[in-house]
Amino acid sequence: MTRKPAGPPDGGWGWVVAASAFAVNGLSYGMLRSLGLALPDFAEHFDRSTQDTAWVSALALAVQQAASPVGSALSTRWGARPVVMFGGVLTSLGFVFSAFARNLLHLYLGLGLLAGSGWALVFAPALGTLSRYFSRRRVLAVGLALTGNGAASLLLAPALQLLLDTFGWRGALLLLGATTLHLTPCGALLRPLALPGDPPASSRGPLGALGLSLFTRPAFSVFALGTALVGCGYFVPYVHLAPHALDRGLGGYGAALVVAVAAVGDAVARLVCGWLADQGWVPLSRLLAVFGALTGLGLLAVGLVPVLGSEGWGGPLLAAAGAYGLSAGSYAPLVFGVLPGLVGIGGVVQATGLVMMLMSLGGLLGPPLSGFLRDETGDFTASFLTCGSFILSGSFIYMGLPSALPSCGPASGPATPPPERGELLPVPQVALFSPRGPHPTLDTTC
Repeated sequence: MTRKPAGPPDGGWGWVVAASAFAVNGLSYGMLRSLGLALPDFAEHFDRSTQDTAWVSALALAVQQAASPVGSALSTRWGARPVVMFGGVLTSLGFVFSAFARNLLHLYLGLGLLAGSGWALVFAPALGTLSRYFSRRRVLAVGLALTGNGAASLLLAPALQLLLDTFGWRGALLLLGATTLHLTPCGALLRPLALPGDPPASSRGPLGALGLSLFTRPAFSVFALGTALVGCGYFVPYVHLAPHALDRGLGGYGAALVVAVAAVGDAVARLVCGWLADQGWVPLSRLLAVFGALTGLGLLAVGLVPVLGSEGWGGPLLAAAGAYGLSAGSYAPLVFGVLPGLVGIGGVVQATGLVMMLMSLGGLLGPPLSGFLRDETGDFTASFLTCGSFILSGSFIYMGLPSALPSCGPASGPATPPPERGELLPVPQVALFSPRGPHPTLDTTC
């Protein structure tokens, strides 16, 4: 019988898992972020509105996230390795099917349903497995994996524009189908890791495997509500940042540069914020609320950039996109980094799937609402202002998390607990010793 390690190894094969999760993130969210460049081609070819074509990316996002608990449950039952490998095949088939689309419905089915379902099977199991390999350096490892989004966007945005110009959207989708098939070897690298406290798979019923009982925890419920609101605006730039740049007077490659600048800021911020969070100087929940609010403000700035003149080169929009990328990149590792502290290391895979499902509620609403506002107003200004407001609302909800606000009483010690606990978020009530004696008192929060 294999002996379980005393806790997460905090390295070793975990770095290989981090590299695999990096590629998985790039071939899922990085691909989705760049796919917005093809939406104008879809609209022109099928003679449909911006709102109609926005549903292609919106459905892919919504299916990918809403079905993520299913990916987590399957991973809990059979392991992350076979689930991620099958998801890679399914995603590739979705792109290949879409390359032969005869109407917009075929794109909804191919990119929205098939590719979205494949992405649902790869992201949550990969990121959940990574979280189990690390303790003290968990947020840094998650941030490193999540830079795959920005790195892939940096490469895929200009590459996809080149493919669209050279082969048309059908040829581009075929080549993207071949690219996403690389998710399969990424899944093969996810070596399973048994840890103390893991309940046996046989003890979990269908609902237990999905992790729905986590909603009975007050802190996780607060986190869930805030995350659902943030999701309403967080993914709008994935779909409409490039079309917004085109509306502001930039050409195709100028729009790709805007996406690339946001991607670079996103990637750099994920690493820096991951390192910062692991130092334990500031509670993770407080960082989550702050960087969530900055992300909302960044979207407001992107929406308020004026139309460029004939001599404009896009400087203001590039600056706003870079600011948005930095803030959104800082938020991303935190939203997953707080989970072990909220639910424990044994429930982190299920919690990851639930987080993706919560964000799907906003992912399904945000891009179509953005497209509708663009069709009604003639540009994306109202779209980005509305979605930025959603993110600010969710960040306000995060203030209800433990330690999100400064403590009114004595400090409860370092924000980062011992590595064997595998939890980064302090519990809401911490026993403190009074200076007048050994009687414990409870820390209070503002």
